[in-house]
Amino acid sequence: MSNMEVENKSVVLDIFLHGLTNDPELQPFIFVLFLSIYLITVSGNLLIMLAIKCDFHLHNPMYFFLCHLSFNDMYLISITVPKMLMNIQTKDQRITFAGCLSQACFVVVCTIFECFLLGVMAYDRYIAICYPLRYTVLMNPSFCVILVLFSLFFSIVNGLLHSLMVLYLSFCTDLEILHFFCEIAQILKLACSDSLINNILIFVTASIFAGLPLFAIIFSYTHIVSTVLKMPSSEGKYKAFSTCGSHLSVVSLFYGTGFGVYITSKVIDSPKKIAVASVMYSVVPPMLNPFVYCLRNRDMKEALKKVIGRTASLL
Repeated sequence: MSNMEVENKSVVLDIFLHGLTNDPELQPFIFVLFLSIYLITVSGNLLIMLAIKCDFHLHNPMYFFLCHLSFNDMYLISITVPKMLMNIQTKDQRITFAGCLSQACFVVVCTIFECFLLGVMAYDRYIAICYPLRYTVLMNPSFCVILVLFSLFFSIVNGLLHSLMVLYLSFCTDLEILHFFCEIAQILKLACSDSLINNILIFVTASIFAGLPLFAIIFSYTHIVSTVLKMPSSEGKYKAFSTCGSHLSVVSLFYGTGFGVYITSKVIDSPKKIAVASVMYSVVPPMLNPFVYCLRNRDMKEALKKVIGRTASLL
């Protein structure tokens, strides 16, 4: 291969994000739809964070983790949707290679951080129900902070690892991604050089960093169910299960949509349909999580009522 050919494969200028559709008549509808979803998601998660901060009764480990989950959901959707809205508005689908790789890296970080947080929240419920007398000692503030920091650390390491591995690949010119945001897997499809190691790395790290939290969730709830069933009173059983209902709903939504997109990508050979399916794990869970916790959690309902009441009185 000549030096000129190598240089053409090594220099990457811009990548074109084709979004969900190229139909100009549907673009205004998609813009309004995703703008609404974005505003609802940001507002809902901000309300949850504000309610937790303002209500002293919510200053415990469960809501400490929920606050970080809300921030992560808000950040995840802010990585992808605003760029998509700007592309629709300006009719310019270009994104620089550095911008695309950065976006993909942050999506990986937020997705894995979400997995870890859900696993940590399951462990918190396990300690609260199975070892209630030791809960305040085991789940002390310092330990909760350490759990969040470790989760964030491994998430960042995972994201940087994938991004750095991509930099060793060569890319052709005229790059196009049939998606509304950049993903590592989509970037690898654009490589001219062999990306087998990168794909193996994605599989291994996803199995570890998404699988271990899922194992922790299954382990925790297996013991929770076993403990709750041994409780003599039905009222105690209901109270114990009610504290887990919101978390289980969020876990089902996140992992369910994630597995759904993975299966869809293996069965369907249409990049456009896969892009639409990706909305289910990247946009829908961050939007619905605040509603799940607000509708299924009595303490959160009361805290939100107080926050809204104070805000209304000030206005």
